[in-house]
Amino acid sequence: MCGRFELKTKFEDLPKVLKQDYPTGLDTKYETQNLIRPSNPVLVIKNEGRMKTTFMTWGFIAPWAKYPFDKGNAKPFNARSETVEGKKLFSGSWKHKRCLIPASGFFEKKYRIRKENYETFWIGGIWSKWTSPDGAELESCCVLTTEPNSLVKPLHNRMPVVVPYGYEEQWTEQVKDADELKGLLPIMMGWSPDGWVSEEVNKKQNGQMSFF
Repeated sequence: MCGRFELKTKFEDLPKVLKQDYPTGLDTKYETQNLIRPSNPVLVIKNEGRMKTTFMTWGFIAPWAKYPFDKGNAKPFNARSETVEGKKLFSGSWKHKRCLIPASGFFEKKYRIRKENYETFWIGGIWSKWTSPDGAELESCCVLTTEPNSLVKPLHNRMPVVVPYGYEEQWTEQVKDADELKGLLPIMMGWSPDGWVSEEVNKKQNGQMSFF
């Protein structure tokens, strides 16, 4: 389960692919984030013929939803990678709308999981586009999760899918058939804990008084 994460990377240190095509003014208005929660806007890379950086709401909105802002409508922020292909809500996005979310760490209980060298990493996700009757568009996303590795297992029974550097285009591109999707399965089977650490966080110091 990934319900909180952070992006404390400075703009100049973000992955180069994220800065190829980004919203106007992002380079000057960008701010690091110590705590990102569901319903917050998140920085995302998507691919609709070309890779593009944008913002989306974290919390998946069905494209057929009549009232997406109704609090009674579920907006899942996680999706299980093992079943995403067979779920009506997620299957279309899994085939055609996969995304990457940059992070510098994620939280489970009172622990932060990050890379030893503090390097930014990609969280694998899927996204959706909701269009209102008058043509206004709203893009939303959720994080894919998988079985925990030995580092995360003591803290939670799920962890986010982490997509390695070099797979950005393969992960985000729109595929033609199921065989191409199978090539992504090894990425979602989990990632090695080598080079990663979990550390207890000072909630008062970091303003993280209400993780769960």
